[in-house]
Amino acid sequence: MEANNEFNPSQSWQKLLKQYRAIAVIRTDNLEQGVNMAKAVAAGGMKIIEITWNSHQPAQIIQQLKQDLPHCTIGTGTILTREELKEAIAAGIQFCFTPHVNQTLIKTAIDQQIPIIPGALSPTEIITAWQTGASCVKVFPVQAIGGIPYIRGLQGPLGSIPLIPTGGVTLDNAPHFIEAGAVAVGLSSQLFPHYALDSQEWDVITQQAQLLIQRLAVFQQ
Repeated sequence: MEANNEFNPSQSWQKLLKQYRAIAVIRTDNLEQGVNMAKAVAAGGMKIIEITWNSHQPAQIIQQLKQDLPHCTIGTGTILTREELKEAIAAGIQFCFTPHVNQTLIKTAIDQQIPIIPGALSPTEIITAWQTGASCVKVFPVQAIGGIPYIRGLQGPLGSIPLIPTGGVTLDNAPHFIEAGAVAVGLSSQLFPHYALDSQEWDVITQQAQLLIQRLAVFQQ
């Protein structure tokens, strides 16, 4: 029975990923800006939003977004330590990304019924993360190791492991990553052009999100 309870969050998480196929990754040094960034991509149709833990006041941003965007799934990323993870869980996160494979973090998240997606690069790291109980595995930084062909190449031996490439994913290549076998993609700078942030042109960010969702619509289940 315990195994089923532990597995259900991962099942729900993977179903959510297949429904939307993209995660907006927000890193900010300003609480108000972070909230506005999230609202802008949500207005464009994105429903999975990550606030990196190295943002300014990430717990407060997460709590605010859970109130303001109840139709979205709000989580965190760039979690490095168990203490950070416990603080993020207390803030109400609904999923967690890490840039590395850490068995203590994976097990802590599983115990709290939080989907956890560790970052990995090599097949060994990917398999280790998955066998430890990861809900999915983030392949990061994907562009540095070969991009789309690398994700495609992993499908033969590791096709049963749901992969989320980040680090080099763009609006143009996002559909090709899904075609290559990724369950979803994570995007940051492509969704949030610097000029739009500097001038607070939130409609530009909404349009970027809309374009991404349109391009991924054919893959949504």
